[in-house]
Amino acid sequence: MNTFPVYLFIFIVFLNRYVFGLYLTIVRGKHLDRTVSGYEPTISIVVPLFNEGRSIYDTIVSLVSLDYPKDKLEVTVVDDCSTDDSYQWAMKAAADYDNVRVLKNPFNMGKRKGINHAVRESTSEIIVSVDSDVIVYPTALRELVARFTGPEVAAVGGRVHVSNPNENWLTRLQTIKYYFGQEHLKNLERSLDAVMCLSGCLTAYRRTVLMELEPILENRNILGIPIKYGEDRFLTHQIVKHGYKTRMTMKAMCFTKAAPNLRAYFNQQLRWKRSNIVDFMIGMGTAWKLHPLLCLQYLSMLLLLMVYPFIIIAHLVAGDFFDLATFHVVLIGGLSMIYHFAPSVRALPPWLRVHPIAFLPMSVLMPVAYLLLTPLGLFTLDSSSWETRGHQGSPQPAGAPK
Repeated sequence: MNTFPVYLFIFIVFLNRYVFGLYLTIVRGKHLDRTVSGYEPTISIVVPLFNEGRSIYDTIVSLVSLDYPKDKLEVTVVDDCSTDDSYQWAMKAAADYDNVRVLKNPFNMGKRKGINHAVRESTSEIIVSVDSDVIVYPTALRELVARFTGPEVAAVGGRVHVSNPNENWLTRLQTIKYYFGQEHLKNLERSLDAVMCLSGCLTAYRRTVLMELEPILENRNILGIPIKYGEDRFLTHQIVKHGYKTRMTMKAMCFTKAAPNLRAYFNQQLRWKRSNIVDFMIGMGTAWKLHPLLCLQYLSMLLLLMVYPFIIIAHLVAGDFFDLATFHVVLIGGLSMIYHFAPSVRALPPWLRVHPIAFLPMSVLMPVAYLLLTPLGLFTLDSSSWETRGHQGSPQPAGAPK
């Protein structure tokens, strides 16, 4: 089997995502993370909620305690018809804090429509999306709004850390995976003020832009079938598509819990695979309007996503899977060393760091994810479940707040 074209293609993808991005961040230097002083807009933190139980109360308490003027900050929780006691805990928080309110969707609508519901009800200048299981660093809001340097900047995302990095081998692996996803794979996009996917864990949006895009966001579908997953990627792509700038700053931090078992991990990866397939395929028609380097990245990632499962199968059929496995081990080993020696990692407190050898199992998980989840995602694009954390309906436990 002639593998030269395959590895050449992978090298081009690697060069574009890592080397060109790093080069542009060095060239732009201090202009990469520009800020404006004195900007203190009204903020509405929107928390989409589904089956989080007692933890939603703790999340709300942490949000109302953030370092921002209380008269300019409100927290809006949107319950998407939870089947546990989440709504009651959210209502308890609203009773305890004046700047907290709780909305309840009339039926299970999905995360994006829930957020749209809150945006319509809000009068704040900035909408900050925060996932219901996320802990936000106290200064994060100030860091986010400081990056809105002009009306052309429509969204600013923050840096997501793993809150349970050393729970087990899988959370350690994801800690390093998050590091590369946040601090390397987005370098090219950050340098061009066109980050194509800002995480729902912590992102600030101009409300006027969200209202402008509301009809598109509300009617997202594939052949008439509503799509509820991949909302963050879809929204960010639409913002860029409409000519606005999107940014990301490492100084606005939040913490999310990594999937602690393989079932939860693969559920998450499957949802992300679906999102990537839908976004890349639908966006092909307008990819040429992006910066040439971004266009190359966009199209090459789609090609890699669709072709790589066949590459793995071809190696298996040809009986030279060992060569491909060796390639994965060498690649992952090299990335592990980059993580280990990175200044930004060494600056973290010990509890947020993991040993670099923890990333080696990715040499197995990565091809498995491509081989199994890509075709599965392709054939289940009509899924509409909140499956990332394995939410399922459950009876309300005794002792829930009334």
